[in-house]
Amino acid sequence: MKKDIEIPIAKDVHVAIIREWNDEFLSKDWNAYILNNRRDPIEMTIVVSKGFDSDRKTSTMRHGLGDIAAKSFVKIELLTEEVLALDNEFFVTFFADGKLYEKRFLFPKYSISEQALAPIPLIDKEGILPN
Repeated sequence: MKKDIEIPIAKDVHVAIIREWNDEFLSKDWNAYILNNRRDPIEMTIVVSKGFDSDRKTSTMRHGLGDIAAKSFVKIELLTEEVLALDNEFFVTFFADGKLYEKRFLFPKYSISEQALAPIPLIDKEGILPN
């Protein structure tokens, strides 16, 4: 029976951490974005995020992002400087092609830094993609 269960692989959907200017607070902030680089939209998108290490953890945040158009992106949340010292996990779930997809993205502690910035396609800004 287990062999009959199909678990599709989520391709062309990514989480990126982008460093961008905040006009309201006149500072540079780290923001998490979900990128849909697929040729079709993704539906009922949910992102669950948390930060953790061996003896600390943040609250679990749940974001209902709804439908995300093809070749587009949506902001998930702001990351404060304190959580950059933790492992940051984003668990993405969505529907496409009539199937449920899920994918885990992990940014290890201290991997989110100015030195790690690289061009992020689709957003056309500099940021960080997980390994």
